[in-house]
Formats: sequence, structure tokens, C-alpha cells
Amino acid sequence: MSCVQRKRTAMWWKVALAVLVLIPVAGVVTFAILSATARKPDGLGVKDGRFAPCPDMPNCVSSQAADPAHQMDPIPFTGDADAALGRLKAILAARPRTTVVEESGDYLRAESVSLLFRFVDDVEFCVDRDAKVIHFRSASRVGRSDLGVNRRPIEEVRAAFASP
Repeated sequence: MSCVQRKRTAMWWKVALAVLVLIPVAGVVTFAILSATARKPDGLGVKDGRFAPCPDMPNCVSSQAADPAHQMDPIPFTGDADAALGRLKAILAARPRTTVVEESGDYLRAESVSLLFRFVDDVEFCVDRDAKVIHFRSASRVGRSDLGVNRRPIEEVRAAFASP
């Protein structure tokens, strides 16, 4: 191999390495910008006993959704509804990177922040005293798919609620 060929090969490897480094860095920067610019969406809360419907994206789950892709069963409770709400608050307070940001009567909203990219999920709960269930809605503020991230924490809350 000639000296010119070696220099071209070395230059090609430097360019390839730079691209391999820059693509992930650009992805991280993009995610950081998306996370930093995401704001609380309008329409949160309970209106006439219902949460806002999930958007036509897989990054939302709700106990009030009609379609199977977004629907999960509400969390059942026994005993006093106020005690159930207190237990729910304690479970949420023990979850890492989760903060209760709004409480009003039987309604509670928390924000859950992802570890790596700091994405925020809005998680809403409403106690249905008559049916003895806690309805919920969990939705990501950013992105289309969340790879099941909204479903898992709800299942964990359900499991914690069921354990003595």
C-alpha cells in the first residue's frame, strides 16, 4: 500500500469514527431538547367523571380507555376511600423520581421523570368511591412510543396497592 493510500485509509477511519460518535451525541442532544421543552398538556384533570381520552399514540394508558391498546383495569380497593387515597399517595411518594403535583378531592396528579433523558409522564388518579376503584391515566408528554413505560409503573402501583 502506498503512502497516499495509507493516508486515505486513515482519513476514512477518522471520518467513520467521527460519524459513529456524533450520531449518538446528536440523539442525546435531541432527546434533551425535547425533554426540556415539553410542557404540561392542556386538558388534564377529571371532567364529568372522565379523564381526557388517550391520543392515537401508544404512549398512553387509561382505565377509562375503550380500545385495548390503551385500556387497563382500574385499581380496586377495599375499605374506606380516604384511606385508599392516602395509601395511593404513600405509594407514589415512595416511587423514585415521582412527585405528586396536584390534589383536589378524590383527584391526584403526579409527574414521573425518566432516569436517563428526564422525560415527564403525567399520571392522574381519581377515586371512584361508589365502585371502590381508582381510575388512572398515564401519558408521556413527548414522543410517540414509550416502549411500555406508562404501563409498567401503573402495574407496579397496582401491585404495591394489593400487597399488605
